[in-house]
Amino acid sequence: MVWEIARIDVRPGDEAAFEKAVAEAVPLFEGAPGCHGVRLRHGVEQPQRYWLVVEWETVEDHTVRFRNSAGFARWRELAGGYFATPPQVDHVHDVKLT
Repeated sequence: MVWEIARIDVRPGDEAAFEKAVAEAVPLFEGAPGCHGVRLRHGVEQPQRYWLVVEWETVEDHTVRFRNSAGFARWRELAGGYFATPPQVDHVHDVKLT
C-alpha cells in the first residue's frame, strides 16, 4: 500500500466550498481501481491548508490509472478552482519499526 498525500492550499474564504467539492469527489476516488479510501485533513494553524490522503494499492494506480481517468478530470473540475497554488503531492509507505 502507498498513500498519496496532497498538500492543498485553498484561497482564504473558500474553505467551506472546497470541503463540499471534496465531499462530492469522494466517490470518484473510491470508485477508482486500486483505491482503498480517502480522507481530508484540515490545518489548525493555517486554516487554508488541507491534506488529501488517499490510500492506493500501487503508485501507478494513482499516477497512471487515476490521473488518466475521467474521474480525475472531474475531481479537478470540482476542486481545482479553489486551489491557491498547485497541490504538492508525495507518495509514502509505512515503515516497520519493530
